[in-house]
Amino acid sequence: MSDKMLKFVNIGQENPLKRNIQDRKEDFKEIYDEFINEKAKEQSSRCSQCGVPFCQVHCPLSNNIPDWLKLTAEGRLEEAYHLAQSTNNMPEICGRICPQDRLCEGNCVIEQSGHGTVTIGSVEKFITENAWANNWIKPIKIKNEIKQSVGIIGAGPAGLACAEELRKSGYQITIYDRYDRAGGLLIYGIPNFKLEKYVVNRRTKLLKESGIKFIQNFEVGKDASLDELRKKHDAILISTGVYKAREIDLAGNDLNNIFPAMDFLTASNRKGLGDKVDLFDNGILNSEGKDVVVIGGGDTAMDCVRTAVRQNAKSVKCLYRRDKKNMPGSAREVSNAEEEGVEFIWLSSPKEFKGNGKIENLIVDRIELGKPDESGRSKPEIKENSQFNLKADMVIKALGFDPENLPKLFGSENLQVSRWGTIKTNFDTMETNLTGVFAAGDIVRGASLVVWAIKDGRDAAVNIKKFLETKEINKEKVA
Repeated sequence: MSDKMLKFVNIGQENPLKRNIQDRKEDFKEIYDEFINEKAKEQSSRCSQCGVPFCQVHCPLSNNIPDWLKLTAEGRLEEAYHLAQSTNNMPEICGRICPQDRLCEGNCVIEQSGHGTVTIGSVEKFITENAWANNWIKPIKIKNEIKQSVGIIGAGPAGLACAEELRKSGYQITIYDRYDRAGGLLIYGIPNFKLEKYVVNRRTKLLKESGIKFIQNFEVGKDASLDELRKKHDAILISTGVYKAREIDLAGNDLNNIFPAMDFLTASNRKGLGDKVDLFDNGILNSEGKDVVVIGGGDTAMDCVRTAVRQNAKSVKCLYRRDKKNMPGSAREVSNAEEEGVEFIWLSSPKEFKGNGKIENLIVDRIELGKPDESGRSKPEIKENSQFNLKADMVIKALGFDPENLPKLFGSENLQVSRWGTIKTNFDTMETNLTGVFAAGDIVRGASLVVWAIKDGRDAAVNIKKFLETKEINKEKVA
């Protein structure tokens, strides 16, 4: 054991400094500073190097966290980066947006013993930013390119991870995406104060330099059918994510100024990227000077309330039907929102939207938690005669996402989907009912975390490679 480790008994937990609350409310820059070299070494040295690394066990990617913490503590930063990158295609992104408090850090052994968790996410971000700064991150160089090609539908984290892994093996990769920029939710769904867009663009630029072809503004079913792409490529991966807003069926739902979360976030992110956004410029999707109510309790809801604060909303309130303890979003994000002035109205649920042509107020029910439901969580139950009114100029519905009707959109009605609209795949191979067509990420598992999408993309690459190798062997046998 290195004498540089197990320092948690003498060194307390420290996180990178957060920017001043007032300063960060006035712009969309990331709120956390980065560790300096010595501080990263110091905090890494707190790792207990435990025999069973629960941080790694509870990481979807099984990142070898104890080892790259040890390397960081020893000042072996290039080795630390390469180890982190070996299991994660986007460590600088996961270091920023993973809910570490629910995954690696939340399961850290020294956290359980009362010493405060190792700040894993911040160290991961430090390692990768240091690697970029020192030019240790290079494009993939292919000596012997394989003639077989793979078409990937969707340029989000699952598609990008799969593309990189298959390119390392020498395959020709083309990514098709309906948006004008690669990255999916990383670009248009996550605000800059959590993930500045240069971080995503830097990674996608690297993939382009690695020989991966990107075709943007391409809609499968419109510009080409799924069957046409199958004829063009030896294998296909569907990694579109889920974008259809989950609705709430209430009276007054058709009033103006009630928006799905993605409409609001996309407008804000496009504006931040320098695009002309008419619905923002004319004030419709701009919350400045408005009383904003966000419905929902997940990470998307936290993104919405914190975006509204930065747009200088008059007030920002969040309605959630359970209590703070049962909130699905990251506790860290809830805390950041509270610091920035967001008012959380716990145990509340909208009953009706009221207004004359546009939203003016909500009728809200008080909620009490009953017995656990099938998920094991306490079931929300409406309190009788508990209604109250809440003023609102803008309502944002952050209730989650469902899959779009891909068989219809893709012009491939024989593509099988589940009763929830997600694509059906073979659990072992990730292949759909269509030969050579695979699927990964949220379009299979439902709306989830970026880190799970990366894992699914990596797993899909393994399975697609096996399929293509078998296909080539069979072709040689026939010949």
